[in-house]
Amino acid sequence: VFRETLSKRGVRVITGLGKYFRQIDKNRSGFLSQAALKEALKVFHLEIPEGDFESLWLILDDSKNDKVDYGEFTHAIFGEMNEYRKTFVRKAYMKLDFNKTGSVPMVDVKKCYCAK
Repeated sequence: VFRETLSKRGVRVITGLGKYFRQIDKNRSGFLSQAALKEALKVFHLEIPEGDFESLWLILDDSKNDKVDYGEFTHAIFGEMNEYRKTFVRKAYMKLDFNKTGSVPMVDVKKCYCAK
């Protein structure tokens, strides 16, 4: 049910949630508490019944450490990328990593990308 709600709302909500998560993650741990996730969903008008939230939390917190990271959240919502998207991401990464170091500094990303 939650996945259906998000799919109706679109990519802007997901990217907005990501931005919001980074803003409230003051210590830059990449993890969210149950209360923080619940508040984020409320801010984006994605409130779900308490029982459904508990089920969602059990799915997201698969490591049972009472916190989830944004990667786990997006993976649970979107699932695996299809092969077309994986190929596209690999091609983009290969262009960005022109020195073939295996990592891409932000300076190199800025050289290749313009958000306009």
